[in-house]
Amino acid sequence: MTTRAWPLAGVAISLAWVLSAATWTDSEPPEGWVGIDTTFDYQVAGEHADYAQHMATIALVRRAVEYGATTIVLPESALGIWTPTTRRLWTRNLADLDVAVAGGAVVINESGYDNVMIELTGEGARVLYRERMPVPVSMWRPWAPGGASAEFFGNPTGRFAGTSIAPLICYEQLIVWPILQSMLFRPDVIVATGNGWWTGDTNIVPIQKASARAWASLFGVPLVIAFNA
Repeated sequence: MTTRAWPLAGVAISLAWVLSAATWTDSEPPEGWVGIDTTFDYQVAGEHADYAQHMATIALVRRAVEYGATTIVLPESALGIWTPTTRRLWTRNLADLDVAVAGGAVVINESGYDNVMIELTGEGARVLYRERMPVPVSMWRPWAPGGASAEFFGNPTGRFAGTSIAPLICYEQLIVWPILQSMLFRPDVIVATGNGWWTGDTNIVPIQKASARAWASLFGVPLVIAFNA
């Protein structure tokens, strides 16, 4: 695309987004898919899920399965710091359930950490997505060690429960290029997650949810949302 065309394209996308935000109807998730919202205070847990929170979240999953859920999405950071112990805890507690669970976690690496989505079943677990664009400065700070890694244009889609998904974690819901890149690969479902425990009485989480719904409406793709707030 020529340099002159980029501003026009940006305006067109912005107008389409505004129109969809003003006129959307929620896209129904596929049958059996459920997003579970939570209200955990991560400040109490040291900003990461502790054992009690894990068990409370597992109880929410089991309850959702009782009501017919087969594919469950949990919020960003729901699985805390991803370790072999966390993996064993979850897979053992899912062993008697016919369910696939996607939840946010932190994977520690040599330079900092990856903000990821994990797919879990009773048989095992794997990273299904690494966040492309963490929040600048507070998470992504390449000038200093210890921050979140940015995959940028890596893994625009992932496969969850055998379905192609467009994952959007937190900040990715508010910017244009992650969703546009994902839509090039024609995903079947948009999966939007976030963790807004720190936002207090602000409108940050409602704005993120509205943005995700607008993208789903604009592209006509089913949406599953899971937030902690």
